Amino acid sequence: MGTKKTKQTKKKIVSAAWKLFYEQGYDHTTVDDIVEESGTSKGSFYHYFEGKDALLSSLSFLFDEKYEELMPTLDEKLDSIEKLLYLNRELFGMIENTVSLELLARLFSSQLITKGEKHLMDHNRVYYRVLRSIILQGQEKGEIRDDITVNEIAKIYAMLERGIMYDWCICNGDYSLKNYAAGVMPIFLDAYRKK
Repeated sequence: MGTKKTKQTKKKIVSAAWKLFYEQGYDHTTVDDIVEESGTSKGSFYHYFEGKDALLSSLSFLFDEKYEELMPTLDEKLDSIEKLLYLNRELFGMIENTVSLELLARLFSSQLITKGEKHLMDHNRVYYRVLRSIILQGQEKGEIRDDITVNEIAKIYAMLERGIMYDWCICNGDYSLKNYAAGVMPIFLDAYRKK
């Protein structure tokens, strides 16, 4: 299989799985359901994933897919801080409306105990590449402080997003993830704005 087709097949499986997890619940979704929804084969499924549990850590692929979808919609007139806030709002809106609380909590717990690959922490993900690119542009335009490295700002930004999602999980979604972040993220990012 070519690399592009390989990525598309894996993407189809991941997207189908998370759609079904949200609609039917994780426990009520079978590998057969995922294969049928994705229009792939059981062989393809098991080529990429050892089983349904292995899909838990693939939620980060869904986040990356959302970032890829959002990039062309970024208004170039926005400054770098506003771009980061836009991406956060859109991502958290997607999470709030399409990812069940239970699954997000499972993702965090699986990342805590896994000895293998920790997708959320993979700095080669689209998510981190986009963050670094926007932060670097912001530094070059004099919008973001340059006394702190791009990587350090991206790391702290990602840490804050994970912290907000984690809190939302342990509070059982008692508040709007998107709205809460819309109040907190500007305060945080203001500390990185070049004065």
